[in-house]
Amino acid sequence: MLTAVVAGLVFTSPAVGSILTAIRTVKQAGAVGTLLIVKNYTGDRLNFGLALEQAQTEGISVQMVIIGDDTAFATKKKAGRRGLCGTVLIHKMAGALAEAGVGLNEIVHRISAVLGAMGTLGISLSPCSVPGSRPTFQLADDELELGLGIHGEAGVHRMRMASADQIVNLMLDHMTNPSNASRVHLRPGSSVVLVVNNLGGLSYLELNIVAGSAVHCLESRGIHIARTFVGSFMTALEMAGVSLTLLLVDEELLTLLDSDTTAVAWPKPIRMSVTGHKRQRAVPKENPKEEGPDPARVPTSPHMRLVLECVCSKMLSLQEQLNELDRAAGDGDCGNTHAQAAIAIQNWLDARPLPERPYQLFSSLATLLLEKMGGSSGALYGLFLTAAAQSLRTDDDLAAWSLAVDAGINAMMLYGGAAPGDRTMLDSLCAAAKELKALKKPKANLMQVLDKAVQEAEAAAESTKNMEAAAGRASYISSARLEQPDPGAVAAAAILRAVLEGLQAKPE
Repeated sequence: MLTAVVAGLVFTSPAVGSILTAIRTVKQAGAVGTLLIVKNYTGDRLNFGLALEQAQTEGISVQMVIIGDDTAFATKKKAGRRGLCGTVLIHKMAGALAEAGVGLNEIVHRISAVLGAMGTLGISLSPCSVPGSRPTFQLADDELELGLGIHGEAGVHRMRMASADQIVNLMLDHMTNPSNASRVHLRPGSSVVLVVNNLGGLSYLELNIVAGSAVHCLESRGIHIARTFVGSFMTALEMAGVSLTLLLVDEELLTLLDSDTTAVAWPKPIRMSVTGHKRQRAVPKENPKEEGPDPARVPTSPHMRLVLECVCSKMLSLQEQLNELDRAAGDGDCGNTHAQAAIAIQNWLDARPLPERPYQLFSSLATLLLEKMGGSSGALYGLFLTAAAQSLRTDDDLAAWSLAVDAGINAMMLYGGAAPGDRTMLDSLCAAAKELKALKKPKANLMQVLDKAVQEAEAAAESTKNMEAAAGRASYISSARLEQPDPGAVAAAAILRAVLEGLQAKPE
C-alpha cells in the first residue's frame, strides 16, 4: 500500500524536514516517482507542499493529491472538505496501481477521478483528549455529536441518543441529502464500498452493530454493497465514535481494492447482507550553509538575541491560554506548538552565535521552525520568515522591514489560502503591517511606529472573536461556538508585543 509514512506529533502535521527525508529515502531506494497522499488540512497542505517544492528543485519527481471526503457541511467551505477515513481507500488503490507498474501521472489522474465519488461522516458519544490536555468539547451523557473531525473538532449537529438504526439512517440521510454540497450521489442500483470505521473507543460488538444497521439501511434503499470493511482504519485517540465511508465503485476499482497487499492490518472485505443476496468475491535534510559576515554592512543588532529571548518567554507563558482558546476551534494544541517552537529557539540560541545579517537570521529561523515546530503554524511562520528574508537580502533599513513584513504576509496568503477577516493570525499581522508602512517615511521613529503596530495587532486579535472563521480547522466549527479570539491571532500579536519589549530593554 504505502512505501513510507511521515508522522508528526499527535494531531499535528509533520515537519517539512521529516517529509523531505522520506521523499529522499524513497528516491534512493529506486523509486522513479513519489506520490504524496495528503488529507485536506492547512498544516498538511503547507508542509507537504513545501517539501514537494524543495524535492522538485532537487530533481526528484514528486506529485501530490489532496483528499477531501468529508460530507458534514451543507455549504461549500473555502478551506474545502476535510480528509477523513476515505483516505485509506485511496492508499489501497494508489498502491495497487503503483504495484501494477502504472506511471505517476496516470496514478494521479485515476485517483483524482475517484475523489468526487466518495464521502465520509462521523458521529461520536464522546470527544477525545490530546495526552496531557482536556477534552476538545463536552457532551452530555445522552448526546451525540454528528459531523466531527478526526482531530477532536466538534461537529455540525448535536442530537439526543438514539438506536443504531436511527443513527445510521440519519447519517446516510445527511450524506446523501441533495441540499448537501458535499453529498455522495447515491441512486437505487448504485454499487458502493462501505467502510465502518472505529474512531477509537468502540468495542467490536458496537462496531458490528453499526455495520449491520448500515448494510440494512443501504440495501433497503436499493444500494448494492459490493464490499464492506469494518475495523479501526482512522482513529481519533479514545473517541467513542464511528464513521461511515461510501465509495461508488465499478469493477476496475474493486479489482484495485481486492488486490493482494503485504500490509498486515489490511482486512479482507466482509460480505454482509440482510437480504441474502449473493455478493461478488471480492536522506536527512542538510543544514543550509551560513554565509559569512559582510564587512560592508552593519552586523545584526545586539538587541536581536534579547528580542528572541523575550519571544520565547512570552510563548512559554501563554502555552495553556493558547491551548484553551484552541480547544474551542481545533485540537487544543496551539499553545503546545508555540511552546515547542520556543524551546527549539532557546536551544538554538544556546548552541551558536546569531547570524550577522537580518536576512540570515530570518532564513535560519525559518529552517528551524519548519523542522521543529510542525503543524500549520510552523509552516506559516516558516513561509513568512522565508519571504521576509528575501526582502531583507539587499537592504535592511526601516523601509525594508515594512516591505519584508508585506512579503511575508503575501506568502502566507498565497500558500495558506486565508485572507484578512478569515479569523486567523493574518488578522493580527495585517493590522500591524498597515501601521508599519509608516517606516517608509523619512525620519520615521521605529519604537513609536512599532508600539502603534502592536496595539493594532492586539485589537485585531481581540476582534476575531466576532468573526466567522473561513480558513483552518476553526472554519468547520459553528460560529455560535467560537466565542473567544482566534489562538493564532492572539499568538501573533503576543509575538509582536515581545519584539517591542525586547527592543525596549537594554542588552547586558
